[in-house]
Amino acid sequence: MGPGCPGSGWPLAGTLLVAVTATMVAGGEDCLWYVDRNGSWHPGFDCEFFTFCCGSCHQRYCCRDPLRLLTERQQRHCLAF
Repeated sequence: MGPGCPGSGWPLAGTLLVAVTATMVAGGEDCLWYVDRNGSWHPGFDCEFFTFCCGSCHQRYCCRDPLRLLTERQQRHCLAF
């Protein structure tokens, strides 16, 4: 069986590669300031190495899960709207 064949494991390998790449690129990603759902302002903060900003427009925290990554570009988009 080659790449793309059913059961070959390529989709899982591709997903893992994307997750590892996102972790390496976004390591130390900062959380920008934000306003929560109650209208309270929260200052920005830095995430430690190998962690990055996660959450939503209204709640942010540092984590290591690349599927919850909130890039600085996405955060700026939250500020614009």
